Amino acid sequence: MITDAELPVWARADAFSEAGPGWGWVDRKGRRVACAGFEELSQAIVKDAGARVDLVWTPDAPGFVLPEEIPALHPALREARIRWAGWEIEEGKRQMLMFGAAFGVMLAWNGFRTGKIMASGSTGLALLLFLILGFIPWYQGRKRLKKARIWAAGEMAADAPVLRFETWLSIQKSPATRLLLGLMVLVGLVQLVVEIREPLPGATFWMAGLTKSAGAATDWWRLLTAPFLHGHWLHWLMNASALAYLGKRVEVFARWPHFAMAFAISAWIGGEASARYMKQLSVGASGGLMGLLGFLLVFESMHRLLVPESARRRLLAGVLLTAGIGVVFSHFIDNAAHAGGLVAGMGYAALVFPKSSSPHRPRTTTVDVVLGGAALGLLVCSAVLACVKMLG
Repeated sequence: MITDAELPVWARADAFSEAGPGWGWVDRKGRRVACAGFEELSQAIVKDAGARVDLVWTPDAPGFVLPEEIPALHPALREARIRWAGWEIEEGKRQMLMFGAAFGVMLAWNGFRTGKIMASGSTGLALLLFLILGFIPWYQGRKRLKKARIWAAGEMAADAPVLRFETWLSIQKSPATRLLLGLMVLVGLVQLVVEIREPLPGATFWMAGLTKSAGAATDWWRLLTAPFLHGHWLHWLMNASALAYLGKRVEVFARWPHFAMAFAISAWIGGEASARYMKQLSVGASGGLMGLLGFLLVFESMHRLLVPESARRRLLAGVLLTAGIGVVFSHFIDNAAHAGGLVAGMGYAALVFPKSSSPHRPRTTTVDVVLGGAALGLLVCSAVLACVKMLG
């Protein structure tokens, strides 16, 4: 029999808080909602419109558990998931219609204005929104609907480990990731204010972005400031969302010093690759983010008992999706920074962490804390410098 000590932290009986008496459920903000009994709990799941029921408690469970771990709740979950999938499909259709129309109008306008049917930055953005906000949610909704309709006994329980992992991860604290997100917000607000003030669109790019000359950055400090600038609101939002998830996953499992060092090193090397292989000016945290993704690919492969196999496969899917988007939108996506950051993050994990068969997370050493603190300090100084350069 496997004991708790032989399990990763998210799979243990005490992974979630102790539950109170009776029946109830917990929403994503940690609020507890008591129920009179099983029937009321089932109805709460069936009527759950916003997928808020993350955890439940019952008289038989010593702590909170996933509803997928209670076979009696599977019919209610199936009904709820069919409805969620249907909503996702309809929302995906709506977004595809809206951004597909925007793409067509912009393409037609460019043809009318120039006499040629040609893409531009605006049409590329509309097509990217069509893909990310429309097609992908629609496709995922179709897959989830098909799966939910043919669920057999035991299949939902088979999904429980990865859902338990993701639910546990979502409630973990990640202060270093939150600090970096706060720096992105700060620099983003300063960039917005300066762009409104300046008559020339994109003025901030020249003030603190990665300008290049002869295969190198025109100023070394731009390798530090450019990752905190972004081309537009969608660019910022996508990077912030990726940082929130990837950063937390690295920080929780490999600890905060390695999160800070992996991001800083990958952002720097991604910038160097961009300066060498891409002539256009560059902004964005993509090099550092791809570094975190590459770090996780190698780190979790060498610590195979830390996370479920399906959760690791999703990381690889993220790499393939990013590569596909990079090929389609290569005229305005910095693929050199993506590739440089990815390789840097993979190399960092391979050099620093030995292969392990333990289900436990690595411990932090004093050297890790010192170097990680220095990397975090460098990132703070870089964000402040970006603000100073833009404010002039």
